Amino acid sequence: MLMAQAFFDAVMKAASSLKKEEGPIHVITHLDSDGLTSAAIMTKALKREGKIFVLTVVKQIADSLLQRLAKESYPIVMFLDLGSGNLSKISNILKEKTVYVLDHHQIQEATIEFHINPLLFDLSGQDISGAGVSYLFAKALNPLNKENAHLAILGAIGDMQENKGFSGLNAEILKDATNLEIKNGLRMFGAQTRPLHKILEYSYDPYIPGVTGSEAQSMRFLEETGIPLRENGKYRKLIQLSPEEVKKLITAIILRRLGSEQNPEDIFGNSYLVKDEEDELPTKDLKEFSTLLNCCGRMNKPSLGIGTCLNDSNLKQKAIELLVSYKLEIITALNWFHSNRKNPCIQEEESFILINAEDHMRDTLIGTLCSIISRSGVYKEGALIIGLAHTLDDNTKISVRCVGNADVNAKEILNEITKRIGYEAGGHPQAAGSLIPQEKEIEFLQIASAYLKKRAIEEVVK
Repeated sequence: MLMAQAFFDAVMKAASSLKKEEGPIHVITHLDSDGLTSAAIMTKALKREGKIFVLTVVKQIADSLLQRLAKESYPIVMFLDLGSGNLSKISNILKEKTVYVLDHHQIQEATIEFHINPLLFDLSGQDISGAGVSYLFAKALNPLNKENAHLAILGAIGDMQENKGFSGLNAEILKDATNLEIKNGLRMFGAQTRPLHKILEYSYDPYIPGVTGSEAQSMRFLEETGIPLRENGKYRKLIQLSPEEVKKLITAIILRRLGSEQNPEDIFGNSYLVKDEEDELPTKDLKEFSTLLNCCGRMNKPSLGIGTCLNDSNLKQKAIELLVSYKLEIITALNWFHSNRKNPCIQEEESFILINAEDHMRDTLIGTLCSIISRSGVYKEGALIIGLAHTLDDNTKISVRCVGNADVNAKEILNEITKRIGYEAGGHPQAAGSLIPQEKEIEFLQIASAYLKKRAIEEVVK
C-alpha cells in the first residue's frame, strides 16, 4: 500500500509540473494498441488543459528520433508506453528539454525527474499498462478525465494483462470505467464480429479437441450440437445465440475437453463491453477493439486507431475497413509460415523456433505472427518463438514470444543475444523486440541458435 501511495504521489507531482508548463509539447507514443490508447487518453487530457502539442507514433526509440527531437523548438517532450528502456540516451541527448516518461516497461539504469513507472515503486508492470499510467496522469491533471478509464482498460487488454479479471492498479482503474459492462461467459475471441464456426475453428485458448484448427469439423460440431449455422441466409455469430443455445454450446465444449489435458471448465472468462457502442462492431468488445487498434498501428495507419478511440465516426469506419486488409495479411503470413516449416528460413528446435521472414511480410506483422503461433498449440509450453522481418530502411525487426505461461523472461533472453552484436532489446518478460541492421541478421541467427541450444542443455542439467 505504501509503495502504491508513493507511485500516486509521483504521478501527482509530474501532473502538477505539467500544468504549470507553458511551452508546446511533443508527445511520442508506441504504435501498438497500448500506445495508441495512451495517445488518445493524453490527447483528450492535453486539449482539456488548453496545451499546444503535436503527436508522433513510432515503432521504437531510435537515436535518429532523439537527435531530431533535440533540434526541435519544442521545450517539452513526453514519451508514452516507451522510454524506460532508453533513459540514458534520452537524458543525454534531450538534456536541454523537460522530459516526461510515462511507461511500464523494464527500466534502464538512469534518472529522469519526471519518470513515472510502477517498477520504480516495486509495483508490477503487468498490473498496469502504458495506457493505465497515462490515464492516472491524465486523471491527476483533471478528474474529468475519468471518462477515459475504459481506454486504459483497453490498453491493458492489448498488453494481455487480463486473466479472468484484473489485479493491482488495473483493478483500481476498472472501478472508474463506468461505461463498461462486464459479462462472464465463453472465453472466446470474436463474439461480436466472427461467424460462430470461425470462432470455434480459431479457438486455441481455450483449445477444443477435434474442432480447433478445422473449419469442416467446427461446422460438424455445431450441427451435432443442434445449433443452426445460418439464419436468414447469413452465418450466425455467438452473440446471436439464444440462452438455450449458449448452454448447449458450453455443454458440448466441456464434454469435448473431458479426458484431454485441457481443464474442461477453463472456457469461461469476462467480456468487457462498451455500453454505448453498437453490437456486432469490433469496437463493442474491448478484446476485438484491441485487435482493431493493433491493425491500425501495424498497417501504418495509427491515426485511424487514435481517431476511433476519440469516437470520430469517419475514422472509425475507415479503421473497420482497414481491418479486412489486416486479416488478409495475417492469413498470408500464416500461410507463408506453414508452407516454409521444412525450409532453412525456419529452424525448429524443441525449446525454440527461429523464423526468418525477410521480405515476405511487413516488419510490423512479425510480432503478431509470433503471438498467433505461440497460442496455436503447435509448440510445447515454454518454447521461444523468435521472428525476424525486414524493414523498409534496411533494418531487421526482431520479435520474441513465449509459448504458454512458462516462467521465461523473453526480454532478458533477447537482450542477452542482441548485446553480443552491439544492440539492445526492449519490451516485457512475455513479449520483447529489437531492431538491428540487416547485415547483422545472419550473425544474430547464428548467435541466437547457439545461445538457445546451450541454454536448453543447462535447463536440462538443472
